[in-house]
Amino acid sequence: MGLGKTYIGSEKMKQLNKKANLLIVQKSKIIDWIEHYETYYKEYKIYNLRNKKQLEEFIKSDELRIGIINYELTFRRPILLELDDFTMMLDESSYIKNEQAKRSKFILKLNYENVILLSGTPVSGKYEELYSQLQLLNYDISKRAFYNQYIITKNIDVGGFPIQIVIGYKNIERLKNKLADHGAVFMKTEEVIELPSQTDVDLTVNSTPAYKRFKRDSYTELGELEFIGDNSLTQMLYERQLCGIYNKDKQSQFKEHIESTNDRLIVFYNFTEEYNILRKIAEDLDKPISVVNGEKRDLKNYEKESNSVTFIQYQAGSMGLNLQKSNKIIYYTPTLSAEMYMQSRKRTNRIGQDRPCYY
Repeated sequence: MGLGKTYIGSEKMKQLNKKANLLIVQKSKIIDWIEHYETYYKEYKIYNLRNKKQLEEFIKSDELRIGIINYELTFRRPILLELDDFTMMLDESSYIKNEQAKRSKFILKLNYENVILLSGTPVSGKYEELYSQLQLLNYDISKRAFYNQYIITKNIDVGGFPIQIVIGYKNIERLKNKLADHGAVFMKTEEVIELPSQTDVDLTVNSTPAYKRFKRDSYTELGELEFIGDNSLTQMLYERQLCGIYNKDKQSQFKEHIESTNDRLIVFYNFTEEYNILRKIAEDLDKPISVVNGEKRDLKNYEKESNSVTFIQYQAGSMGLNLQKSNKIIYYTPTLSAEMYMQSRKRTNRIGQDRPCYY
């Protein structure tokens, strides 16, 4: 992560020398990739395949070209199945880790000649999630055989139904060797480039009486609000909200923290109400604000103002953003995804960063 996958993938695509090249990316990264190719690869005609007219032109063209589309739109564009003898590149290829998803099934059916997979977190520690990417690499193994060779499972009873869960892994060196045989190259940050240090700074926040009651009884009230943890999911959801949205001490510490510095800050959050509270605190302190979430992407103040506060919702911005103008990230509440957490740290600790990074 943060090692220049954009350039590595682009150069490999150029080296493979196909007239047609299909790039599948996150929706939020389409414009960034278009600008990258228009700046550094002027010999290619660049198509934004979200536009149906450009998509049709891309399919019919015989010129040297690159078409860029987002994962969510691929299976809604069956005309892509008419394309053949092309190089396909997937940015953040872990997006197809669920081989049953429509986008994964469709991408696996495409008639590509070459495939390039780019990922900073291809498995997030879960090797079972590699299976669909292995299919793209032409590792011809059935899912049952894959599990028998590499995955340790057990069956548990849930409401009278047997459910298979993963409890461990085996033969991992053999799996890595197989991946290498099929073109996979694994690189760790320290093996490629020396990036600035990363330091974790833990701030202790007091638990609220409401949280303690809910933790004990799976029930609590806050004014007119009622919290009932009647299953494991609602229990976890309300515990997280009580620790963040409804914790005045945490809000106070957040205010003190951003008030004490004029540095450019990145803030990762989960819930919309959480964002509303934190944004109001930043506005009251006259901080320039930027935001990346499911509804909005505005990084103007991040780019221009050295004392800005940029709020990022994990699902919308933990991958793909280049935020190395900042070297400080605040995690107001954690994500449940190890992949999103590891990716989010690399938004600042990446090529171009010349200062130690703090979290």
